[in-house]
Amino acid sequence: MRRPAKGLRANGGSGAGGGTGVVGSLRLLAHGRDLRGRARVPRSAEEWEETPERTRFPTAWARTPVAGAVRYGLQRGLLKPTAWSVCAPDVEGVERLEGLRGPVVFVANHASHLDTPLILGSLPPRFARRIAVGAAADYFFDTPWRAVLTALAINGFPVERKGSNRLRSLAPQLVAERWNLLLFPEGTRSEDGWMNRVRAGSAHLCCGFGIPAVPIAVRGSYAAMPRGRGWPIPGRPRVSVRYGDPLHPQPGENAWDFNTRLATAVARLWNEEELGWYGALREPRESAVARPAGPPAAGSWRRSWESGRPLPPPRTLGDAED
Repeated sequence: MRRPAKGLRANGGSGAGGGTGVVGSLRLLAHGRDLRGRARVPRSAEEWEETPERTRFPTAWARTPVAGAVRYGLQRGLLKPTAWSVCAPDVEGVERLEGLRGPVVFVANHASHLDTPLILGSLPPRFARRIAVGAAADYFFDTPWRAVLTALAINGFPVERKGSNRLRSLAPQLVAERWNLLLFPEGTRSEDGWMNRVRAGSAHLCCGFGIPAVPIAVRGSYAAMPRGRGWPIPGRPRVSVRYGDPLHPQPGENAWDFNTRLATAVARLWNEEELGWYGALREPRESAVARPAGPPAAGSWRRSWESGRPLPPPRTLGDAED
């Protein structure tokens, strides 16, 4: 027989899951216990216990014309002015989107909650009015209030990043309905500010539908608002948002090869902050990809310290020539 979990009294008394009377009983049941505080599934049977089917939070209402009008007003009237007031964004490469028609998958590195409002605020209106953002299901859709806010404010849709009972992705349906997508294929925000491995889900989507991907590199957002902070640091730190040339899947190109090209493009944009456009372009692919991953032998504190340094003033033409 399994012992009652720590903090759960067998009689429903005080403790993390306890209480008295009806309240204590309800808390025990909510924690997967019976009324005596015992596990309802024996330890020997846990391996064969069926995982309850998860349900997807409905987000279709957030893509109606009325919700879209409200969202665009919120983004341009509140979200963008707030983001531009707490940091100093430098946006480059938006002209590369001229002549591009949707649906398009925007692919960016991810180190801060600032990344999404900075990208949405810098997109031309024709893309910003019809874009959906992939958001972690276990974080942004774990509670009803946060799910409603995410769906309304950024047209977020749940993306599973862990767990065996995954929800079916909405991304293919949204692309079929000609929505543009903003995806962060690293899967989560960087813990130390450096880039993680770029997963191939975005590449599979582009190759499957024959649509382009636009690489984006965001620099300085980790220094401005690292993981664990609820608000950016004072002083309007500089943040760089760089758009690259659209990448189109080539005939016969598989998703893995396209993902390699996409990851390299994001890395080169990242490197432009120190090397300039020409220097980043000439760098070998292996070096270009390795640089955003940070120093491999450094301790975690040093990695965070180096990536957390504020960005210097933007490079000038004279600097690039030097």
